[in-house]
Amino acid sequence: MKALRWRVEHAQHISAEDIPRFGQMGVIASMQTIHCTSDAPYVLARLGPKRAEEGAYVWQKLMKSGAIVTDGTDAPVEDVDPIPNYYAAVTRKLADGTVFFGDQKMSRMEALKAYTVNNAIAAFEENIKGSLSIGKLADITV
Repeated sequence: MKALRWRVEHAQHISAEDIPRFGQMGVIASMQTIHCTSDAPYVLARLGPKRAEEGAYVWQKLMKSGAIVTDGTDAPVEDVDPIPNYYAAVTRKLADGTVFFGDQKMSRMEALKAYTVNNAIAAFEENIKGSLSIGKLADITV
């Protein structure tokens, strides 16, 4: 890993031409995936359909660029409970049942990694946190 780890917080609306640069430059894309489902009703109106599809909450595009994607709740703006956030990451399902650009949703493992290992990497703590491994700190709920 690089000595410096640049990151963009709330990497939610990105110019299409900047997406590959995240991977090329090793920039971490810090997400709050629940914003996709809570903000989606406004995104199309504010960005327009083309910009929304090309650069709004483009998790798969960022991961394919080689970027590390992290996830968090953004409490107190959103609920501190990680479960609705995780659900938003893997379904992108809005309150009305529609799905916001479903091709960008994360797999369950991608979402889990964004919440655990990738957050540890972003915080320079991957040697002590982020996975259930011998010698690492464990803060888990069963």
